[in-house]
Amino acid sequence: MHYGICNLSIVPLRMETNDTSEMVSQLLFGEHFKILEIQKKWSKIRTAFDNYEGWVDNKQIEEITEETYINIDNSKTTLVSELIDFATDKNENYTTVVLGSFLPFYNNQNLFINSTNFKYEGAIISERLPKESIVNIAFKYLNSPYLWGGRTPFGIDCSGFTQMVYKLCGYKLLRDATQQSSQGEVLSFIEESEPGDLAFFDNNEGIITHVGIIMKDNYIIHAYGKIRIDRIDHSGIFNIDTHRHTHKLRVIKKII
Repeated sequence: MHYGICNLSIVPLRMETNDTSEMVSQLLFGEHFKILEIQKKWSKIRTAFDNYEGWVDNKQIEEITEETYINIDNSKTTLVSELIDFATDKNENYTTVVLGSFLPFYNNQNLFINSTNFKYEGAIISERLPKESIVNIAFKYLNSPYLWGGRTPFGIDCSGFTQMVYKLCGYKLLRDATQQSSQGEVLSFIEESEPGDLAFFDNNEGIITHVGIIMKDNYIIHAYGKIRIDRIDHSGIFNIDTHRHTHKLRVIKKII
C-alpha cells in the first residue's frame, strides 16, 4: 500500500483517468489518503477523512510513508479558518490555503509535509465547536458559487458544503448527499429540528440529490447556484427570489 498527501491548495479528484473527466470531489491542502492504484500519470486514491475514491494527477500529490499517514491520523486536527490565506516555506514561496484546509503537525504556526516546513500565521480551528456554531460557520460560505464536486469558497456543491461546515466544527460527514442521509437520527417534523440539523431532498425517482443546513424560523442555507438562504416548509425549499418550490423534502436528520 502507498500513501500520499495534498501539497497544493486545491486538487481535483476525478471519476476517470482523464483531465476532462467529471470532478467528483477535491483534495485540499494537507489532506492525506491511501493510494490504491498507480498508473503512469494517474493514481486512484481513498481519502482518509471520508473514504471517498477517485483519480488524481500524480504531479499534484506527494507520497508519504505509512508511518507518516498513521501519525497524521493520530495527530490533533488543525484547520484553516480563514476564507483564503497562504503558507510559506523556508524560501518564502507561497502556497495558497483555503477555508477547511488541514495543517499537518501544526505547532506554533509551523506545519510539515514530509521534509518541507511551512509557516502559517492565519486563524485556525483546532477544537470541536458546539452545535450552535454550525450556522455561523456556514455563513462563511455564503454566496460561494455552486460547483459540482467543489469543497471550497471558490466553488462548492450541496454535500461538499454541509461536509465542510461540519468538518470545521469538528464532525465527520460522508461526501455525497445520499451517503450523508444514512447518518444521524430521523426527525419527524421540521418543528422538531434545531439550527444545524440537515434536511435532505429527493428527485422524482425518490433518489436523494440535495442537502442543506436548517436555520431557525424555517430558513435553510444550501447550495443552489450559490450558497444562499431560502425558506423551508413541509413541502421542501421555497425560493425567496422566484417564489416557488425548488426541492422536495424527503427527510430531516439530527447528526449531533
